[in-house]
Amino acid sequence: MKTSNHSVHQPACGVCQKHCKSFESLREHLTGPLPKGVCSKTFSQRGCQLCLVLFDSPGSLIAHRQTCRLSAPTRLGTKDLTYIDSQFDCQDSSDENHAGRGTGGTVAMDCEMVGGGSDGSLELCARVCLVDEDENLIFHTYVRPLMTVTNYRYDITGLTEEHLRNAMPLYEVREKVLKILYNGESIGKVRLNGGRAKLLVGHDLAHDLDCLNMNYPDHMLRDTAKYRPLMKTNLVSHSLKYLTRTYLGYDIQSGTHDPYEDCISVMRLYKRIRAQIHPEEEEDHGTSTPSNRIVGMPDCWRSKELDNLTPDQLYAMSRSDYKCWCLDLRSKLPT
Repeated sequence: MKTSNHSVHQPACGVCQKHCKSFESLREHLTGPLPKGVCSKTFSQRGCQLCLVLFDSPGSLIAHRQTCRLSAPTRLGTKDLTYIDSQFDCQDSSDENHAGRGTGGTVAMDCEMVGGGSDGSLELCARVCLVDEDENLIFHTYVRPLMTVTNYRYDITGLTEEHLRNAMPLYEVREKVLKILYNGESIGKVRLNGGRAKLLVGHDLAHDLDCLNMNYPDHMLRDTAKYRPLMKTNLVSHSLKYLTRTYLGYDIQSGTHDPYEDCISVMRLYKRIRAQIHPEEEEDHGTSTPSNRIVGMPDCWRSKELDNLTPDQLYAMSRSDYKCWCLDLRSKLPT
């Protein structure tokens, strides 16, 4: 017998309480192609297809759907739009409704890339957009690539040579983004004096940060492409287009990609996951668990010990192998 990796933070069926490693696994359990019979029938009557929550009555479900299914944001487009910096108050982080107590809030970022090199395969950052938790546009600019662009990828980016001719240099873009993320303070000052930095939300953030030639602490990243419950059952990332349609109820990236639209979508996904209400468990606070007593035992002893535990004791030993985003609203994050 092995201890389970399931916990109160992982997706669970509202009917039979089965825990799943991802929302995709839970969706398969509830809706097919080979759904669990009783669970599937109950869910079809009182379950939300987007957030997968089971409600007490069909009436409660109808009321919930009015707020769960969202409308697509208005696209920025590329006409008459070059540089925007809202100069918002970077120090205003007292609102406890904002994620990560002990941090300076949350922003979402998306970058659009054009191609460089002889075959246009090198990724060059050409456009950057940031929004805050309230979906306000706080920064937008086109970026002057470090090398000659050989493929503007117009069908995807909507960008041309004209957009980038007088664009902001990459190093200046990076400095402005970091200033927003560190609330106007220097990186050294934040680390030395315990200042507040922002959580950074995005989809495949490693790619965006690499193209910006920028580093940011891993524990301050919230990536919808790498968050375990939002991944496929084989731990491959879903596209942002799929996640938005499946969990928010609207389509994006119809035609060219719009970074503002993508930023708002990742922020909405993050906030929806963060808003889940989960019971607290001992590991949330780093306290000891019943599993400590079997650590270091020989395999034969460990198996016998597990066989003698009750289901409640086994459940208490279960732990998820990722940090749930709901904890961003509970605990003070390190900076």
